[in-house]
Amino acid sequence: MAQASDRALIAWRVPVLLALGIIVADQLTKHWAINRLSGNRVIDVVWTLQFNLAFNSGMAFSRAEGFGPVIAVIATAVIVWLLVSLRTETGRLSALGMGLVIGGAMGNLVDRLFRNDAWLRGSVVDFIDFQWFPIFNIADIAINVGAGALILNTILVSRRPVSVDEEPEPT
Repeated sequence: MAQASDRALIAWRVPVLLALGIIVADQLTKHWAINRLSGNRVIDVVWTLQFNLAFNSGMAFSRAEGFGPVIAVIATAVIVWLLVSLRTETGRLSALGMGLVIGGAMGNLVDRLFRNDAWLRGSVVDFIDFQWFPIFNIADIAINVGAGALILNTILVSRRPVSVDEEPEPT
C-alpha cells in the first residue's frame, strides 16, 4: 500500500514542479520584456518574429477587454480543479498537460493580481509577436501545449481496448 501512495505523491509532484518552472520562466521573461521593450522598442528576431511589448486586460486574442476580474476567478477555479484532479491522475501525458496548463494559468493570473494598482485589475504582459498572429507569452504557450496534451491523452485513452478485468460487473 505504501508503494501506491508513494507513486501518487510522485505523480502529483512532477506536474506541480513543472507548473512552478513555467511560472518562473514566464515571470522572468515578462520582467525582461518590460525592462527591454518599454518605450515602444521592438526587437526583430527572425522572419516576422519580433519582441513587442503589449498589455492585455482581456483573455486570449485580446477578447473580453476589461473582464480581467471575471477571467481571474475562472482561471483560479480551473487551477484548483486541475490540482484536485492530479490526486487521481496517473497518466504521464495528462499529468504533463495539467502541469503546463496550471503553470500557464498561474503565470497569467500573477499578472492579473499584481500588475496594476487594483487587485485583479492587472493586464497580462505579452511580447512574442509574429505580426500575423495575436501577441502572446510563455504562459500562453504552456496553456496551449498543455491543452493539446490533455486532448491527445483523451483520444488515446478512448482508443485503448477495455480489458476483461476493467469491465463493470452487472447489477
